Amino acid sequence: MSTSRFGLLPSPPPPSSSFSSFSSSSSCFSSSCCGFSQGDVDGGTEDEEDEDEDEDEDDPSPVMPERWDVVGLGQAMVDFSGVVDDEFLENLGLDKGTRKVVNHEERGRVLRAMDGCSYKAAAGGSLSNSLVALARLGGRPIRGPSLSIAMAGSVGSDPLGGFYRMKLRRANVNFLSAPVNDGTTGTVIVLTTPDAQRTMLAYQGTSSSVNYDDCLASIVSKTNVLVIEGYLFELPDTIKTIKKACEEARTNGALVAITASDVSCIEKHYDDFWEVIGEYADIVLGNSDEARALCDFSSKESAVAATRYLSHFAPLISITDGPRGSYFGVKGEAIYIPPSHCLPVDTCGAGDAYASGVLYGILRGVSDLKGIGSLAARVASTVVGQQGTRLRVQDAVELAESFAYQLKNCPAVGSDHISSL
Repeated sequence: MSTSRFGLLPSPPPPSSSFSSFSSSSSCFSSSCCGFSQGDVDGGTEDEEDEDEDEDEDDPSPVMPERWDVVGLGQAMVDFSGVVDDEFLENLGLDKGTRKVVNHEERGRVLRAMDGCSYKAAAGGSLSNSLVALARLGGRPIRGPSLSIAMAGSVGSDPLGGFYRMKLRRANVNFLSAPVNDGTTGTVIVLTTPDAQRTMLAYQGTSSSVNYDDCLASIVSKTNVLVIEGYLFELPDTIKTIKKACEEARTNGALVAITASDVSCIEKHYDDFWEVIGEYADIVLGNSDEARALCDFSSKESAVAATRYLSHFAPLISITDGPRGSYFGVKGEAIYIPPSHCLPVDTCGAGDAYASGVLYGILRGVSDLKGIGSLAARVASTVVGQQGTRLRVQDAVELAESFAYQLKNCPAVGSDHISSL
């Protein structure tokens, strides 16, 4: 696969001085409170992935490739999700539908209140959702060899850190960073009320810091694509790690993809986002709200306008616009991708799934953007039509096979192509 740049980029727009620094985390928590043990992790919750794990889940010593197809750098946290009523939130003094970063004691108080309740545990996070879906799409040699997918980040040496690493490994995503000695793994508690509103309580733990060291440098020097999770911009001093990782990856011929992740994160770290995008990004992935935030556009501006604008500053822009479809931006032009319709069950994780489809098409050497977009839309609609954020194994196989058949029997024509991936 060629990993050359798409072409020369113009300078990014002037940095905005209206946004101050912010050091909270997106959705992370930790494990050592309330006396968690490995038994608690494995047996005290319902695991949303147990019924759909990949075939080689028990392989104790996976073969490490000389070069990874994709390495993702992002926050690593364990999600605990449960359904509660309004009274539960009121008793704890929690505002429904909000996201709050909590300390060790606050987290313990909530978990003790949940004692005896049924809740699910998962190796969570936006980036891990995308990487798992990508690993499942590329898990079989369809239109090319199986894909090798890995993640780097920060987990503790506690039971939840082991749980996180194990769950990703079972999904054919290798977590390569060594656990932090005596560290507590980042977690998030998601409390959903019957009206479908989610209240999130985050404790950062080890996910509050991702340091650039020789191990991380070695990891990112051996990948074809480096994906940077936008939530990392929220963490203190992590911008240094992001820049060094991007520089190392680019020096060794990799493409760099940036996920926008969150509007508030973009607004509070606007200058940092633009510095990295303007200097390193080959691919920017986000939704229409995030695109408008990056452009400093009002909510009245269209997703098309934001996509076109961003495409002047990075070679490939991928923007989703909910049920209205999605867009690719290349050299000032926006290419419309129709939605793949489904009966929505749970929209959480739709953007993560779409991103996996985009990356899969690129890694398979496909240059037709409409073909890639069509696959990405189908991956997203498949996840939206189910409960949970992870693309299921069998669905991934069927999508990959259908994509290969489409490419074989319907050769692309026209000018909506990427030529230098």
